[in-house]
Amino acid sequence: MLRDCDTVFVECLTRELPDGRLIAPEPRHLEEPRGRWPGRAGAVALPRTVEEVAQILRAAHDARVPVVPYGGGTGLVGGQVAGSGPLPLVLSLEKMAAIRAVHPSENVLVAEAGCILADVQHAAGQAGRLFPLSLASEGSARIGGLLATNAGGVNVLRYGNARDLVLGLEVVLADGRIWHGLKRLRKDNTGYDLRHLLIGSEGTLGVITAASLRLAPRPAAQGAALMVVESPAAALDLLARAQARFGEGISAFELIGGMGLAFLAETMPQVRQPFANPPDWMVLIDLGLPEGSAPDGALAGLFEDGFAQGLVSDGVIAAALAQRAEFWSLRESIPEANRHVGAISSHDISLPLSEIPAFIAQAGPELARIGRYRINCFGHLGDGNLHYNVFPLPGHSRAEHEAERGAIKTCVHDLVHAMGGSVSAEHGIGRFKTADLARYGDPVKLAAMRAIKRALDPRGILNPGAVLPADDAPLSPE
Repeated sequence: MLRDCDTVFVECLTRELPDGRLIAPEPRHLEEPRGRWPGRAGAVALPRTVEEVAQILRAAHDARVPVVPYGGGTGLVGGQVAGSGPLPLVLSLEKMAAIRAVHPSENVLVAEAGCILADVQHAAGQAGRLFPLSLASEGSARIGGLLATNAGGVNVLRYGNARDLVLGLEVVLADGRIWHGLKRLRKDNTGYDLRHLLIGSEGTLGVITAASLRLAPRPAAQGAALMVVESPAAALDLLARAQARFGEGISAFELIGGMGLAFLAETMPQVRQPFANPPDWMVLIDLGLPEGSAPDGALAGLFEDGFAQGLVSDGVIAAALAQRAEFWSLRESIPEANRHVGAISSHDISLPLSEIPAFIAQAGPELARIGRYRINCFGHLGDGNLHYNVFPLPGHSRAEHEAERGAIKTCVHDLVHAMGGSVSAEHGIGRFKTADLARYGDPVKLAAMRAIKRALDPRGILNPGAVLPADDAPLSPE
């Protein structure tokens, strides 16, 4: 049985560690962005080296004290906060924020888990390279948390998810052993790939302390355009035509719904809108092309093709990098506008590309059987990841619909599952979606996950209640 991170445990650990490594919990360590799951903690550990992380986990393992790893606190599924169970120790990697090495000729950067994503991007830029992981919270999200959740972002279409950008890891296991897997190899077929097992495990199998990250050449010519499309189906047709023209030159292809533009006008009028009459649907296309290319001309050609085919009816092509940045500012402001309005239920889903139009067409009428809502559908169309969020009508609050939230989520997720999709595309399972994993997960996969959890964390101290419910994986009596 796990026990509380109590005064006796904290005092013992304080004596073993250098000064300043244990502090009382601060509000930021006990909150998550959506405010639905308040956290609890007996103390917060702030290690500065991998050896100190190992020392902390060894002590927690011996004392059977639960440990909740904490990155930047930006996760949206409650993986960083424990609201029930024995009082945990929060393990924050914020003091481990060094760029250990940059190897431009190898396109590799070695970063500690506490590095903020924007700082990694800057360090790569200083070396003339690109670290392509990019998302709205990059100014506060930390590498360890991003890898633990296998974060996605806007560039997945071209560069892949977080796991595709990692060559090696340094990880501390539950009992304090250190896995020195911080290699810089593209090829290493020496048995099971622990790297991919630990990426996306949300701190339930080990604590990532550093990573060898894959860099990319910086595109010599960049451009972007916003194009009004007639429908999500038209957007997919336009994507196919863009891929035929540009191949891997497409960095991002984002779908933006009219409701998102309406929310921006309602809550963030300072964000410049590209069209006098906001369309029902538009796409943001971002290109990164080789030297000597003309992205604006390439995008103009795509628009002409799409217009001739009846796929697009209007558009704006960025005349300069500053205007491209404006387009992205608009796209990245949509989640903030959503927070101002207050979602009843938010859904991070993925679907086979060809199923997306049918899902959007069916989900609205299905939800209308439950109640009257506004729907903001937007996301990374190029990789099939939609953010399908349900909001109250004007003049109403999400609190009025709290009793309907479960039915709304089930309605959306049942339809996604029936269409061969996933109820968690890029945010993870955390504590919010453990019931969804049990409902929609393959039984054989779930059994294998429980077996892996027992093998690597037999006492169940690592982030209990995240991914698998705390009572879902019988633990060893050792």
